[in-house]
Amino acid sequence: MKLPIEFLIGLRYLRAKRASVFVSIITIISTAGVALGVMALIVVLAVMTGFERDLKEKILSTNAHIVVTKNGNPLYDYEDLQRELRALPGVEATTPFVYNQVMLSTGERVAGVVVRGVEPSSDPKVTKLSTNMQHGHYSALLNASTSTEYPGILLGTELARTLGVQVGDQLNIISPLGTITPLGMMPKMKPFRVGGIFSTGMYEYDSSIAYIGISQAQRFFDLAGGITGIQLRVTDVYQTPVLVDQINRRFAPHVVARDWMQMNKNILFALKTEKAVMFIILTLIVLVAAFGIASTLFMIVTEKTRDIAILKTMGATPSHIMKIFMLVGGVIGAVGTCGGVLSGLLIAHNLEPIINVIQKITGKNFFSKDIYYLEHFPSQVVMADVVSICITTMLISFVAALYPAWRASRLLPVEALRYE
Repeated sequence: MKLPIEFLIGLRYLRAKRASVFVSIITIISTAGVALGVMALIVVLAVMTGFERDLKEKILSTNAHIVVTKNGNPLYDYEDLQRELRALPGVEATTPFVYNQVMLSTGERVAGVVVRGVEPSSDPKVTKLSTNMQHGHYSALLNASTSTEYPGILLGTELARTLGVQVGDQLNIISPLGTITPLGMMPKMKPFRVGGIFSTGMYEYDSSIAYIGISQAQRFFDLAGGITGIQLRVTDVYQTPVLVDQINRRFAPHVVARDWMQMNKNILFALKTEKAVMFIILTLIVLVAAFGIASTLFMIVTEKTRDIAILKTMGATPSHIMKIFMLVGGVIGAVGTCGGVLSGLLIAHNLEPIINVIQKITGKNFFSKDIYYLEHFPSQVVMADVVSICITTMLISFVAALYPAWRASRLLPVEALRYE
């Protein structure tokens, strides 16, 4: 394939040995600057995407995809509603639950928590509580209250540490909504035995949630067979808004549905905003490199003034001259972009081993599991992000080359050759 003459001349200007070594050094620095900016963008966005994915997995391991409630009021005779919800397209499973705030006490320690009453037979089909057990057994929720055995309760790791309890220890659930006696309002209290300790990997959940059997919760909160709501698991977690809208239109005003995105919209919005801001900030590195590209082109134009004049006397038009130097800037941007993409992908896919090596060399633990609740350092490369980075970098490179190329195209042959 025959290449355009402008492209061949541009490559010749980049390859040619110049009298000024300084121009060559500036060209290398400009290319390295573009590569560094692209590499930083890819690595940082991969880490932030990995954190976002890890956080969503932790949220979905504890919460259902969709929750259907009755505006804070208990749901009675919910079997027909549950059956209709299960029949909706995209719904995989449903489970009822009871939700209320209580206090847990053991000895001199007290903690205010949210207690969830779940159905042990159907809850594992909707949430991943049964797979998050660290100690004890999920089946402890099946234990019934007898004269010799207390019903089971499951605690988060941080909550168990706060209360100072282990599997097999006894504690009391205290509800502020007690019973009225001649002596006034008396809080309701019921003993439970710790049957298991779970870990979701999120401090907010592990320190403030406890689980008991749904039948125990109904009796303790005097619901008489009622429930707080129904949890749904769906096939596609990113299509829940469509299903939520369908449920609200079909069953309104009796119930209201909310999906996991609505229930966690603050933290998800913060992650999305932070990722966008980091993209803008790190793009400034590429902009700084773009000034290097512009400086390089100005130096090349100054060095090749005589060549430009000769080309014009041979019939080259201003557009031809402009294309030559635009292509020079584009080549510098393309080489830097390719180098940045390769190095960025290499680092992003091997980030955890690299961090481990740095930690061994420095002797410092930058990401302690006890503080950051990370089993591994998350990193996920999204090709759409890589493509956006490449397009943005190339556009910046061409824009940086635009003014020097335009000045070269405006050069008059007579002025250029006057002192030759």
